[in-house]
Amino acid sequence: MNSSRRQFLARTAAGAVLLAGGNLTAANAVRTPAGRSNALTALTDVTVIDAVSGRKRPHQTVLLSGDRIIGVGRIPVPRGAVEISLSGKYVIPGLADMHVHSLGDERVSPALYLANGLTTVREMAGTNPMLYEWRDRIAAGTLLGPRMVVGSQIVDGDPTLWDPNLTKVIVVADPDQARAAVRQVKAEGADFVKAYSRLTRESWLALIDEARRVRLTVHGHGPDQVTSKEVSERGQRSIEHIHSLGLAVSTREAEVRQMVLAIKVAKGDYNSWFRQMHPIEWIAANTYSPARAADVFGTLRRNNTRVTPTLTMHNVLDQVDYTSMDPKLVKYMGAEELDVYDYAVQTLYAPNRTAEEISHQHEMWAWRQRFVGELFAHDVPVMAGTDTGTPYSVPGFALHDELEHLVGAGATPRQALYAATVEPAKFLGSDTGAVQPGKIADLVVLDADPLTDISNTRRIHTVVTRGRVISPAQRQRMLADVEAAVKEPPTAATLKPGGCCGAHRPA
Repeated sequence: MNSSRRQFLARTAAGAVLLAGGNLTAANAVRTPAGRSNALTALTDVTVIDAVSGRKRPHQTVLLSGDRIIGVGRIPVPRGAVEISLSGKYVIPGLADMHVHSLGDERVSPALYLANGLTTVREMAGTNPMLYEWRDRIAAGTLLGPRMVVGSQIVDGDPTLWDPNLTKVIVVADPDQARAAVRQVKAEGADFVKAYSRLTRESWLALIDEARRVRLTVHGHGPDQVTSKEVSERGQRSIEHIHSLGLAVSTREAEVRQMVLAIKVAKGDYNSWFRQMHPIEWIAANTYSPARAADVFGTLRRNNTRVTPTLTMHNVLDQVDYTSMDPKLVKYMGAEELDVYDYAVQTLYAPNRTAEEISHQHEMWAWRQRFVGELFAHDVPVMAGTDTGTPYSVPGFALHDELEHLVGAGATPRQALYAATVEPAKFLGSDTGAVQPGKIADLVVLDADPLTDISNTRRIHTVVTRGRVISPAQRQRMLADVEAAVKEPPTAATLKPGGCCGAHRPA
């Protein structure tokens, strides 16, 4: 190729890709949405991290146009492109927290997510119509925040573990009511159906069937009356937390399941259920069967049933005597949220326990870590999720805690990164999760290598969301704005704390 032709190609987006040895085909060509700029941005001299292979490619240019990546490689910067020199930095795909319950108003959680490199979140319960509004405004570009996938109201059995006066919950007593619940949440705009613990097997089966009929998927807890293998075989796409899975791999599974069925709770008494579950989980943990684990985990793997362990939540609730709010993050939480967190821990989880119970809870945390290590060892598809909204979790920041917990459980840094990037993208069917031409430009630029030390995901320099670059200075302004916003009195447009594990305070 003569020099004049090379110079011409280097000035165009397509030419830059071709010079790098790539192909600008229909599969990866830029498609700029109506109303969005197709101006070129070049992130230069970065090391690109591949979370699938663990490969590190130094001295790369990542070329963006509109909301897409159009080139990656040692390619020249096209004329007119905005060049951002990032020598010595590392680029990873945008992070995903696959189990959140957002806090605060629209100035708080969306900004905290993005400032922490989260470009996708799965909101696990659409308890407030505001969440659907956030999702739609973010998609339309009128609210800055991560891509949001928002679940339905919680669908639980009768009696429900939730107090309907504190949070919206659909209580179903039979299969017909379960089917009606699915149709209701479809009409309300839910992206998926959220199944909960006290659904009867018959109601849960109807929920699965009706969701399939209306083209929704079911995510959530493994119901107390359904085995983990059946949850997977019947098509629930994710299992949240470790409570139900722990029972499935016990040599005494039939016995412990009978004990679960014998639990009696009043309506809204989540914490009674939680406390009654602990001795049952203790028996299951001490009767762990490698053979049963291989069978159950193999079923999850074959059916591509994702597990979201939410170790961040388990860490606190298993160890309320050993954990506390990070003082450095208090400034990003409103007074009401902090009050609810303290109330939940001190009033609902900590009191009236024997020394033996405290010791057992502490040991359960160590067991859960080993359990998650076994999930990775058996190639079960794991997604990183925090249960943000439960005690001591702060939106965005909590995901970095979760990644460190996953590595502490036995995952490699690459596996942990995969669980927060590639696996969520596959689960959601989105064009994210990789730094490749054709993918959506959701990226995080880090000051240090996360494959050397997973805590380096905290060392965020720049965030890119759908092609929009959030510079270090802009990121600091976002955090400062959150700090100011949480000092204002809460309004009707403020989301209250309350993850899957009962962080509510009665009025």
